[in-house]
Amino acid sequence: MLYAKKRYKNEAKWAATAYIIRITTTELLLLIFFIASLQRNFIQMKTLSLWIFGLLLVSPIGVHGLNHFPENFIVAKRDDANPVTLTCGAKINGPVTWKFDGEVIEDFEDNIQQDGQKLNVSEVDTPMLGEYSCWRGEQVLSSTYLLLEAEEEEKLDSLLSCWAKSYDCNFSCNWSNTRYTAVRLGLGHDCEGGKSCHWVSSSDQLLGGGFQFELSHSLSPYAEESTMLELTAEAVVNLSILRRTKRFYLRDIVQPDSPQIVNCQEVEQDLNVTIDPPSSWSTPYSFFSLEHEIEYMSKDDGKIGRSLSTLIPKRISKLRVRSRDSLVRSAWSQWTPWKNVTY
Repeated sequence: MLYAKKRYKNEAKWAATAYIIRITTTELLLLIFFIASLQRNFIQMKTLSLWIFGLLLVSPIGVHGLNHFPENFIVAKRDDANPVTLTCGAKINGPVTWKFDGEVIEDFEDNIQQDGQKLNVSEVDTPMLGEYSCWRGEQVLSSTYLLLEAEEEEKLDSLLSCWAKSYDCNFSCNWSNTRYTAVRLGLGHDCEGGKSCHWVSSSDQLLGGGFQFELSHSLSPYAEESTMLELTAEAVVNLSILRRTKRFYLRDIVQPDSPQIVNCQEVEQDLNVTIDPPSSWSTPYSFFSLEHEIEYMSKDDGKIGRSLSTLIPKRISKLRVRSRDSLVRSAWSQWTPWKNVTY
């Protein structure tokens, strides 16, 4: 992609460099449809030529956005009066050449100033986002992406849902928003600033988009929980980055897997249902106790009943069960499949 020089000096010249506009995949399809319509009707051929020129020169990053986190990147705030400083990573003496998206930056005016081996970028805006690299001759010394802080006001709870199957050392999270092309999560205080953190990338991509994560914590399952988990998420959309942090207790996200119905035994006028915890639940079960709820259908009239006791009416046609932590009243598990009752 060609660098947008002197973008603030002449709005007419800015309009003529439309090829640097970053577009989404949907907008690209609309653009192709628009071009095809102009061809069929032989209208505004000069405009058509300009659009084709812009389409050919548009940056691949602008079309698809980053689908990974660069090894080195700096996040700028839009219209921040303080300049962003890019540093050549290699420790060498002498002059270096800076490139933007692979092309030499020749004129340093207005918003870009070179200071020795450093590059100062002020009033960062969309056309200035991308990969800046410093070179000595034909050798690339370092590369840094300049990204923009996303302006969305979305809260992390609307983007990310987390749950734990037990009090063991692992829990899972789903990122459901499909606009973002790369997402990573970090656990702990070091991640909020984004400088020093063990980031976890997605283990699986969800059907229809979004990402799934598996994370580990170091909380003891046998001690009273007094420390909140601190989870930081970073997500990339085009060349902007969203960073959000949420805090929660592990007990707040515990949701057991579905239990197991072992058997049903007649006890006088009732049925006694034997239920085992899910295999993924914490042990010993005497310490990590579960309560169960049974839903059943009457054989006589088809009515549905529920019971928190394992003793239920005898004349039923089928039943199903769900469980939750009996002490902290966690979220209920999913229901087991309906099981037919014969006796």
